Amino acid sequence: MSETVAIIPARGGSKGIPRKNLQRVGGVPLVARAVEAARTCPAIDRVVVTTDDADIAAVAAEWGAQIVERPADLSGDEARSETALLHALDTLEERKVDVGVVAFLQATSPFIDAEALAAAVQLVRSRRRDSVFSAVETYGFLWEKGIGDAAEPINHEIDVRPRRQDREPHYLETGGFYVVRAAGFRAAQHRFFGSVGIAEVDPRTAIEIDSVHELELARRLAAVIDRDARADRAIAVDAVVTDFDGVHTDDTARVDQNGLESVTVSRSDGMGVSLLRAAGVPFLILSTEANPVVAARARKLGVEVRQAAADKAAVLRQWADDQRIALSRVAYLGNDVNDLACLELVGWPVAVPDAHPLVLSAARVVLDRRGGEGAVRDLAERVLASASRAGTARRAAAGPGARGEASDHPTAPLEAS
Repeated sequence: MSETVAIIPARGGSKGIPRKNLQRVGGVPLVARAVEAARTCPAIDRVVVTTDDADIAAVAAEWGAQIVERPADLSGDEARSETALLHALDTLEERKVDVGVVAFLQATSPFIDAEALAAAVQLVRSRRRDSVFSAVETYGFLWEKGIGDAAEPINHEIDVRPRRQDREPHYLETGGFYVVRAAGFRAAQHRFFGSVGIAEVDPRTAIEIDSVHELELARRLAAVIDRDARADRAIAVDAVVTDFDGVHTDDTARVDQNGLESVTVSRSDGMGVSLLRAAGVPFLILSTEANPVVAARARKLGVEVRQAAADKAAVLRQWADDQRIALSRVAYLGNDVNDLACLELVGWPVAVPDAHPLVLSAARVVLDRRGGEGAVRDLAERVLASASRAGTARRAAAGPGARGEASDHPTAPLEAS
């Protein structure tokens, strides 16, 4: 039976926004967001990214896409998306993949609606439509510039202003996705052919990133749209790294008459760290703060610490390398602008809810609890929830009566803090 294949063109060159397809929105690279949208759509059988860029290919493969290497002559500024799609279809044919329906997704649309995409696939699969595109409904009065830049009406009479309820809507392409019959697309060599249908999507998701302004807008929208869409709170990582001030503490300090500082921490956080240690999850406190209180807290928790770190990102890279853990499998919890470089490195950038606005924009997850009030415990529970779910899935796959796997790490004693 033929497959429905999502194809995501993502070239490396971009003049408006350098390395655009690797820019992060909601803590996730744009190309990865497109891959994830396709993978979560039940109507998609296979996800393919066609690219000329090794870094984009690596990120896409890590998120579960198959890669088609796009030739340089199909990757320039003037190259059409249709050309990249046809090349990808030829490559898939060589790989013996029978493609019946193509879902063309654009990585520059960060909020692709998987349900609307599935409905569009069904329209094409059922042969009710040959081509379907994502669009938003609009009742706007549209104009164009005519002779001498004089305004001319497009979809209305210049002297008639009907009420919204008395007008028929128009539809604006979002650029998010296009679904086509593969055979018809090959013949037409264009995304619109035959009977064309519309897949309506939420206007909030309709942003398409072509400028720095639109990228920043998308980052701010992600905090709302991703939160509404993501019911799953689990965080699937192999290690946890946190800042100290504003994360383990409430970002305040008391200073006595001798100049000695003290901070307040949460016992709940201590138990959360202990549970992570017991589960064999490596944990690091990484701070620019030189005060001995940071090391003292790390000793109490029984975890590694790197403090007085002028270049936190470099320290994080080295630590992950020493641990032989991919940065994409690390959760980093921060709260202020000196955490941004680390948040950009990891697969799971996490923020406390009272973090700096730039940190909130960079985060893939914003926790429920504030720094010093159980934020680390909140993160620990989400990491452990993912580990528990993975263990359940392994046991289910092994069948009834299967024995549990031994941990790769020794069990650490719980901290009574």
